[in-house]
Amino acid sequence: MGDSAFLMNLIPLRRADGGTVDEPIADVPPSLGNYKGLIRPIVAGILVVAVVLSALLGVDDPVFARALAVVGACLVLWLTEAVPPYVPTLLLWAVTPLLLGGYGKQFHLTSVLAWSAHPVLALFLGGFALSVAAQRHGIDNLIARVAVRLSRGNRLALMVIVMAATASLSMWMSNIAAAAMMLVALHPLLVGISKSDPFRRATLVGIALGANFGGIATPIGTGPNGIAIAAVSHSGAVTFLDWMMFALPLAVGLIAAGALILAIRFHVGGTAKLPNIPVKAPTRQGRFVVLVFLITVAAWLTEPIHRTSSAIVALLAAAVLFGSGLLHRKDIAQIDWSTLGLIAGGIAVGSLLEQSGLPKFAGDAMPWQALPQVVRLFLLCCTAAILSSLMSNTAAVTILIPLAASIDPSPSTPILIAIAASLGIPFAISTPPNAMVYGEGGLTFSDLAVPGLILMILGCVLVSTTGPLVLKLAGIP
Repeated sequence: MGDSAFLMNLIPLRRADGGTVDEPIADVPPSLGNYKGLIRPIVAGILVVAVVLSALLGVDDPVFARALAVVGACLVLWLTEAVPPYVPTLLLWAVTPLLLGGYGKQFHLTSVLAWSAHPVLALFLGGFALSVAAQRHGIDNLIARVAVRLSRGNRLALMVIVMAATASLSMWMSNIAAAAMMLVALHPLLVGISKSDPFRRATLVGIALGANFGGIATPIGTGPNGIAIAAVSHSGAVTFLDWMMFALPLAVGLIAAGALILAIRFHVGGTAKLPNIPVKAPTRQGRFVVLVFLITVAAWLTEPIHRTSSAIVALLAAAVLFGSGLLHRKDIAQIDWSTLGLIAGGIAVGSLLEQSGLPKFAGDAMPWQALPQVVRLFLLCCTAAILSSLMSNTAAVTILIPLAASIDPSPSTPILIAIAASLGIPFAISTPPNAMVYGEGGLTFSDLAVPGLILMILGCVLVSTTGPLVLKLAGIP
């Protein structure tokens, strides 16, 4: 899940002269540093122009050419991060009717906006509201501190509990928020250990793995899950329980495998002296937040019984949080609107490609059907994981899901690709939690790469070989 808003609140913004951003800035002469921020936008602009010209001049079919130009420009902006993630979505909404409106009503503004008006956005909105409430009332920090206390100083137990707690938080909130809370709770312990200590390194990597894999378990855990659910909605609704029936065991298995790899690789054992970490009971408002959360999750899991969609439940939860005063007007700014815009754009890109017919054309260009299904799925999953290890997993899924629809049209394929995107974790740049723990110091390249590559390959094999059968048992063909 997106995390820019959380990081902005986590890190106080200060100028080089020590003043805060709220203070007036004296006139200063321009320096090289003032121009470094222009490099990325300039490079992105050049790439956008190159992609657009290549599409318009190199493709004969006008619909294909213009759709490729729009999609290519949006993907460049997403991948280079030259602009906020919601800007390409606004660009797609505006430019698609301008370039393609004359080729059918499906490209008119009303239709284009309708592409992104998907219930999955309401589901994520409710999840973000719950996350903000948990952070506002200290529930997330309480969970992190209790997890540390439960280990009673046993190093292996501490590492496993920390991984499980981080994953549990990441199931419902931003993976950066989950990792940050755990790092805050562990800070008194980590500062007293040498940065080269194997236990410290194993614990830091464990936090990253827990944050990365926890998002697999629920529909709101990470952006690609929402895009996949939207992609398969035309063939049948995927309930909250449907998703968790197959994704939760996979997430638990990956975390368990990660813990085993770390325990063996870093020889985790013995005891550690824990600092005195105070654990305060939640306030009355905090307890009410927990109650709202439990009722919401229960309603999500029992959707097949009461027949109320998870999106409606999420909106009701958000209404209760704001209506009861647990969240205030200023808390609206803490909701990750940037990620909501990114997910909306991903859904719209898939619809644009589908309406233009590009994926079918690309799929027919190669004899994919000559390959066994398991091979096709494995190649798609590996591609998703590799792309996600080098760029945004949401952008990777946005690219692959429309293409995969022509390679393997099974409704389960987008879901498997979304899960595989969460497996792209071997490098420090692969995910924000990886970068955070690497920034703590002491980790080497191989500390993340070795377990990350093993789990990425293992996960792709599991997802591609057993995924279709498990999803079929969950009611998704």
